Amino acid sequence: MTNPPATPAPESAPVPDPDSVPEHASGPAAVIGPEITYAECRQCGTLIAGLDGRYSCGVCGWVNHHSEGHRLLPRAEDDTNRAAGDTDNNRLG
Repeated sequence: MTNPPATPAPESAPVPDPDSVPEHASGPAAVIGPEITYAECRQCGTLIAGLDGRYSCGVCGWVNHHSEGHRLLPRAEDDTNRAAGDTDNNRLG
């Protein structure tokens, strides 16, 4: 009995540029979440994972600067689950 030929893995759909998505768009294509990215630690060479190009090494403690990320960080004002002026006892809020 022979095994069926292996099918190639489907190619992932290209991620649209967030600036090209219309503001009125809705649905899965309009909401693009953070992307898990991988790199080598610049200090010790360990393979590390991060979100959108922001990394922190659990082995040696190296951290890259937040400005090196692939996209802008969200602003607090953009958080739809936070009431205006509500700090939740957060001294930074």
